[in-house]
Amino acid sequence: MEISQERENHHQEIWSETESNGSRSTRVGFSGSLSGPLSGPLVSNNKKKSSKKSARFSDEVDQDYVEITLDVRDDTVSVQNIRGGDSETALLASRLEKRPSTLSVKLKQVSQELKRMTSSKKFDRVDRAKSGAARALKGLKFMTKNVGTDRGWSQVEKRFDELEVDGKLPKTRFSQCIGMNESKDFAGELFDALARRRGITSASITKDELRQFWEQITDQSFDSRLQTFFDMVDKNADGRISEDEVKEIITLSASANKLSKLQERAEEYAALIMEELDPDNLGFIELHNLEMLLLQAPAQSTHMHTDSRVLSQMLSQKLVPTKEYNPIKRSLRSLNYFIEDNWKRIWVIALWLSICAALFTWKFIQYKNRSAFRVMGYCVTIAKGAAETLKFNMALILMPVCRNTITWLRSKTKLGVVVPFDDNINFHKVIAFGIAIGVGLHAISHLTCDFPRLLHATDAEYVPMKKFFGDHRPNNYWWFVKGTEGWTGIVMVVLMAIAFTLAQPWFRRNKLKLPPLLKKLTGFNAFWYSHHLFVIVYALLIVHGYFLYLSKKWYKKTTWMYLAIPMIIYACERLLRAFRSGYKSVKILKVAVYPGNVLALHVSKPQGFKYHSGQYIFVNCADVSPFQWHPFSITSAPGDDYVSVHIRTAGDWTSQLKAVFAKACQPASGDQSGLLRADMLQGNNIPRMPKLLIDGPYGAPAQDYKDYEVILLVGLGIGATPLISILKDVLNNMKQQKDIEQGVVESGVKNNKRKPFATNRAYFYWVTREQGSFEWFKGVMDEIADYDKDGLIELHNYCTSVYEEGDARSALITMLQSLHHAKSGVDIVSGTRVKTHFARPNWRTVFKHTALKHPGKRVGVFYCGAAGLVGQLKSLSLDFSRKTNTKFEFHKENF
Repeated sequence: MEISQERENHHQEIWSETESNGSRSTRVGFSGSLSGPLSGPLVSNNKKKSSKKSARFSDEVDQDYVEITLDVRDDTVSVQNIRGGDSETALLASRLEKRPSTLSVKLKQVSQELKRMTSSKKFDRVDRAKSGAARALKGLKFMTKNVGTDRGWSQVEKRFDELEVDGKLPKTRFSQCIGMNESKDFAGELFDALARRRGITSASITKDELRQFWEQITDQSFDSRLQTFFDMVDKNADGRISEDEVKEIITLSASANKLSKLQERAEEYAALIMEELDPDNLGFIELHNLEMLLLQAPAQSTHMHTDSRVLSQMLSQKLVPTKEYNPIKRSLRSLNYFIEDNWKRIWVIALWLSICAALFTWKFIQYKNRSAFRVMGYCVTIAKGAAETLKFNMALILMPVCRNTITWLRSKTKLGVVVPFDDNINFHKVIAFGIAIGVGLHAISHLTCDFPRLLHATDAEYVPMKKFFGDHRPNNYWWFVKGTEGWTGIVMVVLMAIAFTLAQPWFRRNKLKLPPLLKKLTGFNAFWYSHHLFVIVYALLIVHGYFLYLSKKWYKKTTWMYLAIPMIIYACERLLRAFRSGYKSVKILKVAVYPGNVLALHVSKPQGFKYHSGQYIFVNCADVSPFQWHPFSITSAPGDDYVSVHIRTAGDWTSQLKAVFAKACQPASGDQSGLLRADMLQGNNIPRMPKLLIDGPYGAPAQDYKDYEVILLVGLGIGATPLISILKDVLNNMKQQKDIEQGVVESGVKNNKRKPFATNRAYFYWVTREQGSFEWFKGVMDEIADYDKDGLIELHNYCTSVYEEGDARSALITMLQSLHHAKSGVDIVSGTRVKTHFARPNWRTVFKHTALKHPGKRVGVFYCGAAGLVGQLKSLSLDFSRKTNTKFEFHKENF
């Protein structure tokens, strides 16, 4: 696969000359790929002459480009501006900066002097020699969309015409007019700051004044943005910011970013900022203090530790294949990729379809040669062919839900190499679709074709049918319907239709807006109970298969033959589950109700209970429902002396479960996490706890992580649960290996006789909307951060409620985060030692980072969360597997 470099997007160079300190300066704009040319001399300057270099690339692919403006002064080069790119671009570009080698000592002295001067009130100007790349990337963006004043202004002007009152725009509609609906309070403060700067005291503005506001908030210069932000904080416009004003803007920023815990500690964080920016205790800070804090913020928003060689590759390698213009070759390549990625599924589906087709054909031919064909025609052959596939599929559909059998097969045999056990539920759904088709063909052929033809047959035609229907021909249609064969078939169709309908995601997850009465008939409970109608369906199926119109000999009634073995296996499964759940009674050790409506349960580990990280168990609570069992991922590690699950209330059963335990819990004390809590290990005033039964463990895709040296774990919200168990297991294995190396334990102990542990590098990405979610696994995060000094486990927490770094609404949060983490080692957003990222990850960058760090390796990608991200992660796994020598194998949890 050929790799194409980026091509130029803007096709322009920017030239500007400035006079500074009496020397001539040349600014050179560079536009193009960041590979190759950046490592060589971009600009040569001989006093008053300068030259420029710009790369030209092939037009095979259309990609965004990066423009870098360099300031060349005699024997120095500094980066002035970057358009496009990301923080890694800035890091690479910063290596272009050159200083006179003979003055290195003097420059060091100057740097130290400037640092000393910034803490003094006499210093009123920041270091302007500082790289413009940092300012461009960390600049305060008030508008994330429509930054261009021409195109953006036309939309704002249109909204002004819709919202104006008597030719003026009220302050209350300002946020809507500029497209900042989600941050109305912040937009109001922005309005006040812009109005104060212009001496406007009215609560409404004209279109011309709005145009001035828009030009300022869309000004891309860092100085203009900084001044606007300063004006927002400086409420009395005296050019100084007091601690109360800092506290107010912290509260506002926390509110805009939905960080409730940060709002509660606004006073403490305001004092922290004043301590940093006002070392002389003057009681205020000025513009240059705020700018220095911004410029000192971390440059790497991705928090990836990457050396310069790998960074150069990351910037240059876009991994875009050369476009294939031949449609035949392009189609063949796509087909080849499809087969390569789905060959396990393909052969299983092909085998299933072949068996169905063979059974249909066999029965079709058999009835075509019988006397009934002369009366009923092809109607009977189609009905009987469909019936044969129905018997096979009704037997087969039980197998994918025999969880104990599947867990044993995937754990104890090598069948997983060729059988896609992870797709058992999907295959169950495919078979259900096949049953629906079979029922349709069978029922329609009988009800609309067979029976009418038999009723209208002549006496001569009816003679061969007497041995099946009696000497007297049926005289009406009702004769067929009221018979055993008729009413059993109709009842089965109705029950299966109910179960099939309520199993659809729209009803099972209450996605449809239904009247209250109908809403009670949907949801998970309705799905669970309706699916258990299968007991009646299978009983009726056996009866229906025994009383046949056209077969009277017992050995020709083959329905029971198809169903016997699968029903025995399934019955044994249910008996095993019932016995095991009663035998494995558990004692509740700890209960905690966390923010985000998450219930954490720690229970005792039953004797002989063995599991792998990534597996799940079924939980039953008789106080909620004695019949319902619900699956939840295990969050504890196999080495722990307890079993834990984290349950998010997302339906009727989980809501009732939380309510039942909340009654038995006590409010958490100040040093405990969780809104409500009960530690049963304390033994004092133990309340009556609801009885829990567990059943399992059962196999899941995530349990295969031990097969990979490198694993990439991605969790969305509560989807992090199985991945947390994996992280804890990896951490425990690291501790165990360290103990073996230090001679604390012997390598041949019993615990090490399990399956070899191949994993030695883990990347964990957890994306969640709510700040409180980080409390769920705070202990695990801190333990990994404290113990893993070599960085073998890389943790990345993302809070999507916070605006991306560089946005003015999160600028103060970024400053606070850096200050607080440097001082205490604790992140202000997550409350853990792991620093939180803002907004959503750039998944392509994540995969690129992993591919370049681990060339030639197999990387296991394990995802658990909402279905919306599955397509993107799977596509990236396939793309990078084809275009690099790192192979990504994607696994999705059934969530």
